Amino acid sequence: MKSIVVIPTYNEIENIHQIIEAIHKVVEDLNILIVDDNSPDGTAAAVKSLMANDDRIHLIERPGKMGLGTAYCDGFGYCLDRGFDNIMEMDADFSHNPEDIPRFLEQIEHYDLVIGSRYKTGVNVVNWPLRRLFLSYGANLYTRIVTGLPVYDATGGFKCFRASFLRKIDLKSIKTNGYGFQIEMNFKMWKLGARIFELPIVFIDRRSGVSKMNKKIIYEAVWLVWKLKIISIFKDS
Repeated sequence: MKSIVVIPTYNEIENIHQIIEAIHKVVEDLNILIVDDNSPDGTAAAVKSLMANDDRIHLIERPGKMGLGTAYCDGFGYCLDRGFDNIMEMDADFSHNPEDIPRFLEQIEHYDLVIGSRYKTGVNVVNWPLRRLFLSYGANLYTRIVTGLPVYDATGGFKCFRASFLRKIDLKSIKTNGYGFQIEMNFKMWKLGARIFELPIVFIDRRSGVSKMNKKIIYEAVWLVWKLKIISIFKDS
């Protein structure tokens, strides 16, 4: 099976070399697609230097900071057009452990979506302040109650899609960004009948850089769950 991991970046020069090296140390033949939003720190240039001698590395350069959701949709489209069978997503900052990747690739052979879950077996988060932990855990509980989505961690960004099932989603219709994007993709996969598996992981907060969480992202996710619920009611009626 031909697999690839999509990594959105914005000012990840401190991590980009290390994350690519770490991934290939674990899964040597895994393709990596970097989707860079015109990082002023030179992230894209660093990726290009690696690409010169490594055809496993791919790059999409976007004109500016356009958001997480559109970055993933652009990346997914790129991967689908090139015939990849499994499409992963993860962060560049080592909050997602590259050593977990083989577990995702093993499980995706039996499921359509494998979600790296911080909350399936309790709370597996390291180095978060309590306020952020309560916000994240509460958001996932809220999402599960309102939408009925049978997932403990709907906002996590470490996951793997079976490409043949991902094709069923109109990526151009996805308008959400941030954590709302993760919720929307999981919800759409579920409503389409995807076989979903939550793979317990340990999430470790960023090694370096600054969190991209803000109030706009939070408000978007709060209202999104009701939008998804209402739309699904009308579609099912």
